[in-house]
Amino acid sequence: MAFPSAPSVLWSVSLLTVLFAAAVHSNIVFDDDPLQPVTSDETVSVGGTVILTCRVAESDNSSLQWSNTAQQTLYFGEKRALRDNRIQLHRSTPTELSITISDVQLSDEGEYTCSIFTMPVRTARATVTVLGVPGKPQISGFENAVQEGGKVTLTCTSTGSKPPAKLRWYRGDQELVGRPDVVESVPDDPTYNVSSELTLVVSRSDDNNLITCAVDHPSLAPGDKRSEQALRVLYSPVVEIQPESDLPREGEKFHLQCIGNGNPEPTSYIWEKKDGELPPLSKADGAYLRFEMLNKSDNGVYLCHADNGIGNGQGEYTLLVQDAAGNSADPTAMSPSSGVDHAVIGGVVAVIVFILLCLLIVLGRYLIRHKGTYLTHEAKGSDDAPDADTAIINAEGGHSGAEDKKEYFI
Repeated sequence: MAFPSAPSVLWSVSLLTVLFAAAVHSNIVFDDDPLQPVTSDETVSVGGTVILTCRVAESDNSSLQWSNTAQQTLYFGEKRALRDNRIQLHRSTPTELSITISDVQLSDEGEYTCSIFTMPVRTARATVTVLGVPGKPQISGFENAVQEGGKVTLTCTSTGSKPPAKLRWYRGDQELVGRPDVVESVPDDPTYNVSSELTLVVSRSDDNNLITCAVDHPSLAPGDKRSEQALRVLYSPVVEIQPESDLPREGEKFHLQCIGNGNPEPTSYIWEKKDGELPPLSKADGAYLRFEMLNKSDNGVYLCHADNGIGNGQGEYTLLVQDAAGNSADPTAMSPSSGVDHAVIGGVVAVIVFILLCLLIVLGRYLIRHKGTYLTHEAKGSDDAPDADTAIINAEGGHSGAEDKKEYFI
């Protein structure tokens, strides 16, 4: 198809523009008109490419034209009218004119017009919506570790979104509810900055848990832009004592290790033996309690106290030293039922011994009292006798006879 020279084209474009303005002013609408152009609205993200398509059902050999938001002609048929390398011809037929705009910017948003220069001029409009792609979210508030039971407030911020993005919080796969998003417009720019806050009460189970802030926006696929940060929680240690061997044998070397699971790691360890002192051949060496040579007397319950500055924890371990045959020498190794029977027997024996002691004490006091009374009566009879013979008789029990005899002579 032949095209007129450049001056003729410019003259034609000017004439068509006048006709187009007249047609717009007249608000003429053609229903079921095969020459009426048809377009569609398009949405594109900043930096993307949009295709604008204009079609008619039939052709009368009139050319189709695309104009931008400022009513500048972009393409007239296959002829490019605006020097912008971002705008390229996509397809041109008697019934269709399609163009592409690449590297779309926010300034490209607006209403584009397709015209067919018939008498009268027929037009159709296509609105191009440009989405401002939000920036990767930034999370703050992780600068300092938080002690167990304390609160931490995190802030997530994303810039450059249009329309305003929505921010979502997650702990693992669980979505959390933060404060409503704060939306701020950017001066001299159609984009928005969005921020959101999340407050958590942390526990030791939250240590090293990932907190995620994700951006929800029409320009992005789910999960396209997110940031993750790990929580740091300080908590007191949980203490466990691990033996070197499950069968500590008499005469062998042996050690216990104190393991404190806390944040930070424990820095202080204290060993002690329950109900007694540490054995003389044992040595406390930080998290270790070492035995140079195990002995049956080492049997007992050992305690370890671990402190990490946040708090302290305690663990315990019962040591039962085995002999060469693998038998425990500690009476606590007996079965629970045997231990209970011995306790009952011991209690009964203790009660019996107590009763016997009480009886012995009562009997002793009784004997002492009666012996004193007997001696007192003997002494009294001797003192009342007038001579030695009578005293002897009175001491032998004849005092009452003498009294009787005396009464008889009278």
